[in-house]
Amino acid sequence: MPSEKPARRERPHAPLTLDAILGTAVDLADGAGVNAVSMRKIADHLGVEAMSLYHHVANKSAILDGMVDTIFGEIDLPVREDEWRKAIRDRTISARAVLVRHPWAIGLMDSRGNPGPATLRHHDAVIGILRRGGFSIAGAAHAFSVIDSYLYGFVLQELNLPFEGPDDLEDVAETILDQIPAGEFPYLTEMIVDHAMKPGYDYADEFEFGLDLILDGLDRLRSDVG
Repeated sequence: MPSEKPARRERPHAPLTLDAILGTAVDLADGAGVNAVSMRKIADHLGVEAMSLYHHVANKSAILDGMVDTIFGEIDLPVREDEWRKAIRDRTISARAVLVRHPWAIGLMDSRGNPGPATLRHHDAVIGILRRGGFSIAGAAHAFSVIDSYLYGFVLQELNLPFEGPDDLEDVAETILDQIPAGEFPYLTEMIVDHAMKPGYDYADEFEFGLDLILDGLDRLRSDVG
């Protein structure tokens, strides 16, 4: 009589961790928006029971706090040894790239009342660069505010444009031109034809132009603000 085969053992899941929970929550938000994040969906993606998540997070609000902290953790910190302008410029360019990668994040970034360690580390590093660069306490606050207002505003506009890259932009521009009666709106037509439709134009390049204008102004006013 043939021997019975041993019962098949299920492959054990990887240990459940806070990082795994938050990473899954971020992935869900990236795919379908922050409203897609729920304890049940996170648990389903991780192959665990929803109740097991509560060993690591108190509730959904704590997950949202952690998601924001995860995003801040992806932004390159200002390099302490760099001159303030370069450090802030590099950090802000990094922040834009992170926010474009996670379109849902802007709505949460400054709305949470329980900042995590990555958020606190980020804010302290930015303020520290500005203070060591010669800004007063109030001046550093003004600079931080105006830079991030520009950052968030630009990304919101960028994410809502009806095109995703130069090829899409050309199609949209041609559609607009087709709808403009000949001879009307000459400045708009000029802008589209002689700027937006030029080979190699990328709307994202406008970000660094505007950022440099802000940094130039802050540099001139650095000793007076506050």
